[in-house]
Amino acid sequence: MMSPALRKSRAAKFAQRNLVNHIATALALAAMAFGLFWLFWILIETVRLGIGGLSLATLTEMTPPPNEEGGLANAIYGSALMVGLATLVGTPIGVMAGIYLAEFDKTGWIANVVRFVNDILLSAPSIVIGLFVYAIAVNPFKTFSAAAGVFALALIVIPVVIRTTENMLHLVPAGLREAAYALGAPKWKVILSITLKAARAGVITGVLLAVARIAGETAPLLFTALSNQFWTSTLDQPMASLPVTIFKFAMSPYENWQKLAWAGVFLITLAVLALNIAARVLTRNKN
Repeated sequence: MMSPALRKSRAAKFAQRNLVNHIATALALAAMAFGLFWLFWILIETVRLGIGGLSLATLTEMTPPPNEEGGLANAIYGSALMVGLATLVGTPIGVMAGIYLAEFDKTGWIANVVRFVNDILLSAPSIVIGLFVYAIAVNPFKTFSAAAGVFALALIVIPVVIRTTENMLHLVPAGLREAAYALGAPKWKVILSITLKAARAGVITGVLLAVARIAGETAPLLFTALSNQFWTSTLDQPMASLPVTIFKFAMSPYENWQKLAWAGVFLITLAVLALNIAARVLTRNKN
């Protein structure tokens, strides 16, 4: 039989734990509300100011001189080209390295070195990567180029894809692999048809995170591709990009450039949102 004193002590402890739980929940909700407030404010301002600068000329004309009409066609093309090529270069390297770390060499010294270097690249400021590429791919040739910009952006993509791919493959149950091996499937077949397919949604999400990151990077492109007021299709010449154009136009005193800067911000935000929605639709589980 529980004594009244013991019952009272347990009730007091329960009330104390319940109070602490309510306080922690309230603090968590307050932190979430604080973050959402700034997020929605940024989105509202981006839409409000960005739509005002959008027109057909924004998508079809070149970047203009001060106080003249024009658009962002060359910057949009340059960003799409460099981001697309960087993703095509960095994604296969990142996925294959992630597969190696998760499936072939989990604890070896090579894997540990790769993880260490990958962690450094993940935490390195993008301006450091841009300066490194400038030193090895721009300064020796005495010219800025879109190819150097692609190289810099690919170096940002690779570590993100490596980390995501490795983590997603680690989440695949070992029983799936063992069942495939029991049926006589070779290791490469198990990886391609079982583990990588099971982790597909996570890997694609990681690639999209990398794309979203490089889509707004300015510092690496300032050191590599620089910018161009005209339409450039060759990779051995400076090339315009949305982030650099936004940086230049937003800092200017000219009203037409500022409107185009906000339009560029809106276009980048819209593109990243569209990519994320497309990924959710394409990678959802189908019964």
